Amino acid sequence: MSDFRRYWLTGASSGIGAALAVELLNSGAHVALSSRTKDPLESLAQRYPGQVLVVAGNLTNSQTVREISEHIAAEWGSLDTVILNAGTCEYVDARQFDSSIIEHVVRTNLLASSYCIEAALPLLRKGLNPHLVGVTSAVTYLPMPRAEAYGASKVGLRYLFEALHDSLSPESIDVTVISPGFVDAPLTELNDVPMPLNWSANKAAKYIYAKLANRPLEIAFPALFIATLWPLSKQPNRAQLIIGKRKLRSPPPQKDDQ
Repeated sequence: MSDFRRYWLTGASSGIGAALAVELLNSGAHVALSSRTKDPLESLAQRYPGQVLVVAGNLTNSQTVREISEHIAAEWGSLDTVILNAGTCEYVDARQFDSSIIEHVVRTNLLASSYCIEAALPLLRKGLNPHLVGVTSAVTYLPMPRAEAYGASKVGLRYLFEALHDSLSPESIDVTVISPGFVDAPLTELNDVPMPLNWSANKAAKYIYAKLANRPLEIAFPALFIATLWPLSKQPNRAQLIIGKRKLRSPPPQKDDQ
């Protein structure tokens, strides 16, 4: 069955975003594609004539996001689904802690998403069975060494979307959080740690697209990886095996400091 919905997909030039764009376009959907890099979006527009609206730009600039939403509004008038997938990852070295890394990652992953939400909601309110989707990470289940910036931004994003799930429910706007484990993508190519149970971007995109039809609160994968992280996150007093390394979390305080 063809999907005639109108989507806005961010982070569409590579990784999960690029693979998910193909899934959506193959279904017959019309998709507004955003990324900083325009060429991959133009290539998709040529492959799928009449289905792609290229809206490239730096989403950390709130004015750029407003201009993108105005362009979508002028072309389509509304949106049915918004998938906020754009993001970045930079590792933190606690021995030389650099707050600018936190600032950059939070701006890219969390603030840019909030700009997009602000711009998208008026269009979703005019759409058909509106659906707001945000890509967080399985890292939000369990703190990981060196992922302080990435994890903090994604935890904030998770909270934002889960709160919006309740806030937007009276307006019949569904909200879904996507929590991937390790996926082969340009961001993970730079990892110098093992990536257990990693999926290809194509496999992840097919899984996401299939699950989105039911509009769950969360789509998390791979199941075995999530099933391992979740129990570990609930055992703060034990040594935890994380990406092949052991890490002992301090026990929680017995009472608040006075």
